[in-house]
Amino acid sequence: MLKSLLTLALMTTLAIPTHAQESNIKQTLEAKLGVPVTSVTKSGYLGLYEVFLNGQIIYTDEKATAFLAGNLVDTKTMTSVTESRLQTLNAVKFSELPLNQAIKQVKGNGKRTLVTFEDPNCGYCKRLAKDIEKLDNVTLYVFLYPILSEDSIRKSRQIWCSADKVKTWNDWMVNGKAPTGKDDCDTSAIINNVEYGQKLRITGTPTLIFVNGERIPGAVPLAKIEEKLNSAK
Repeated sequence: MLKSLLTLALMTTLAIPTHAQESNIKQTLEAKLGVPVTSVTKSGYLGLYEVFLNGQIIYTDEKATAFLAGNLVDTKTMTSVTESRLQTLNAVKFSELPLNQAIKQVKGNGKRTLVTFEDPNCGYCKRLAKDIEKLDNVTLYVFLYPILSEDSIRKSRQIWCSADKVKTWNDWMVNGKAPTGKDDCDTSAIINNVEYGQKLRITGTPTLIFVNGERIPGAVPLAKIEEKLNSAK
């Protein structure tokens, strides 16, 4: 018992400097960069600390005298440590997504699920929409996320207010047929989408989210989407 207590006391004592160091780094970088730092942890490489801020990772030394931005690669596995950590740190709690604020479309048996945040005037979103047309056995949730222009807001309102949201969305995104209906229904869902997306630090469209919480920004090749849909659990 005594040995166990001594071991616990030693571990606690050793942990204090590390925690204090991480806190010091956090305070120093916040003061220098002028942005909030979400977390600071030991990276396990080259004595560097991983700093997570604004949805991105930078690396710094124990005194925060300089910082590095870019991919940290493990030479044993030749994989990007940074990308792996970003997937974890940026993961979304899928169960908390307000899916009632999205346009829902079921294709085939709908067993697989894909969520996207999209702006109706986003060219990459239109490219994605054409690829998604080829998907089968999937339930799609499209969050209207008008962040590009006032016209994006107007089109999003017209799409949301239409009698058939799925058809109006696909007519515009896939076929180029602009919505012409009214936009005077309850569009609070769109406002809520923008606020929610900002909390998730979604800064660009499209952003794809899978059921395991993984998010991928940008237009992703169809083969990659199929791979992620089949592997996400």
